[in-house]
Amino acid sequence: MSIEVNNETTFPANEERLVAVGRFVLNALHVSAEAELAIMLIDPEAMEKLHIEWMDLAGPTDVMSFPMDELRPGTASAPSSAGVLGDIVLCPEVAAQQAQAAGHPLEEELLLLTVHGVLHLLGYDHAEPEEEAEMFGLQRKLLAEFLGHSAPQETTH
Repeated sequence: MSIEVNNETTFPANEERLVAVGRFVLNALHVSAEAELAIMLIDPEAMEKLHIEWMDLAGPTDVMSFPMDELRPGTASAPSSAGVLGDIVLCPEVAAQQAQAAGHPLEEELLLLTVHGVLHLLGYDHAEPEEEAEMFGLQRKLLAEFLGHSAPQETTH
């Protein structure tokens, strides 16, 4: 499994933990060991440009996901096919504000956002109440398992 992190900001990020949580989620959801994932950390100005271009929404956001090969979760006996999962783009400055408001460390917020982004890349969404309940429930469960304790409150969109 190939997971690359590119931090284009001045925010310190624990890249090894971002890779570890990405790998944990992909393994838990039986995604092929041949899958590829990229995680990029960018500043608010660059995030706002992406947010406007792709979502037609002003202002920076915390996380955006850009799927490539539309991989979906597999099963233990039938993992997903190999391919390029896609890109997760994080904005640490927005994440820092959310972490402070939620009362947990920035690192936990970035881990939460990474889990959120991976789930989006695997086809999960939260546009409808049922989808939101499923996605956020799975997000909470996976992050709690990764952290070995109760997951932080959701602060994502």
